[in-house]
Amino acid sequence: MNLLLEFVTHLRFLDYIDLILVWAVLYQALILMRHTGAVQVISGIGILAFGYVLSLWLDLYSFNWLLERFFEHIFLVLVILFQGEIRRALAQLASNPFFLDNVSVEDAHVVEEMAKGLTSLAQLGFGAIVVIERDIELDYFIEVGTEIDAALSTEMLTALYQPNSPLHDGAAVMREGRIRFAGCFLPLSRNPALDKNLGTRHRAAIGLTEQTDALVFVVSEEQNSVGLVKAGKFTPDLDQAGIRIVLYDLFGLKYKPERNIS
Repeated sequence: MNLLLEFVTHLRFLDYIDLILVWAVLYQALILMRHTGAVQVISGIGILAFGYVLSLWLDLYSFNWLLERFFEHIFLVLVILFQGEIRRALAQLASNPFFLDNVSVEDAHVVEEMAKGLTSLAQLGFGAIVVIERDIELDYFIEVGTEIDAALSTEMLTALYQPNSPLHDGAAVMREGRIRFAGCFLPLSRNPALDKNLGTRHRAAIGLTEQTDALVFVVSEEQNSVGLVKAGKFTPDLDQAGIRIVLYDLFGLKYKPERNIS
């Protein structure tokens, strides 16, 4: 205990700043690894590290030599394995260097129109992908379609995703509360563990959210349902109230359930 107190008393002010910065970087790294396969990869590397210690203890020369070569290039291995997470972290750092939770849309009317529009599309049996851009700009990650810069409304979403619409196959991208682009193409997920029954829309939504902090709603024309994709994780079967709760929480608004007036 005395040694710990002596260590703390000898720390400089800059040492505290150094520790805070290290903690912030590690914390953000853990946040980015959540909902991805990064935890499993780190666990695998930990098992190899245990095997390396075991090879030293048991004098397993060939196995030890092999693991030594691996850990000599561990930095390069980590960069290759986590290139998606690293790119996402750097993009978020560039757009939000202080890791603040910026709110780009704070209009309750937009939330209501989104909830009504998505459920209307599901009821009509129209498939759709609606992307909500957050801190990371999506231009680098998607194939931008047609710029429309339109106000969000149920009628606009219905017009975009009618089967005879030229833009119904792509994704609509929302930025600052408006539909900025339509007919966009998203990167497909390469995760081999995904459910084989997921279609192209779902895989595209998952692929984009694996690389960015975007929020994606997917409307299934086969199941007449609305699903949410966030950080590579798919949540199916959201009703209108569920969509409202997600969006109100995302945009930092206070959710007030609608009251039935008899």
